[in-house]
Amino acid sequence: MRLGILGSGSGSNMQALLDAIAAGTLDAEIALVLSDNPDAYILERAAKAGLPTGVIDCRGFKTKFPDEAQAETAAALQAAGVELVCLAGFMRLVKAPLLEAFPGRILNIHPALLPAYPGLQAWKQAIDDGATESGCTVHYVDGGMDTGPVILQARVPVFPHDSAETLHQRIQIEEHRLYPEAIRKIAAGN
Repeated sequence: MRLGILGSGSGSNMQALLDAIAAGTLDAEIALVLSDNPDAYILERAAKAGLPTGVIDCRGFKTKFPDEAQAETAAALQAAGVELVCLAGFMRLVKAPLLEAFPGRILNIHPALLPAYPGLQAWKQAIDDGATESGCTVHYVDGGMDTGPVILQARVPVFPHDSAETLHQRIQIEEHRLYPEAIRKIAAGN
């Protein structure tokens, strides 16, 4: 399965996919890595791995993902032969035309047990809320904020001594295990 990765940050989830591919536990290849942040470490990671990369031109918008940028992103992914788009710390809301170009073929990994704590810094939301449990969710992307159908979830306890940072670190361990598992599940048609 040919994957396209969209990321805005360090790319640790992309690295987990690369590691699973290298270990032979995920039968896939990463065809293209795109970022809306030209300084994002995900682009450096991808380049070091010999992967094609590109920068998404969001026309100067800090958070908005303009339709023109989404159309250009969809065209680049299609030109690379991408079959499944994986958001990996991509911090913009995906809408049409990207959703229309890849219907039911865009995934996201979110650091909470959705529907709890959608949006930014979900691990901090859990700590601030006094939650005793958090985790991560791989879900299909729809037009909402972390509202698409759930594929897999992993639970992570919240300990009394946890800070937002320590909880986030433990959630990321589960994210790195769960994302390849979800892609295997999709590839198997489950």
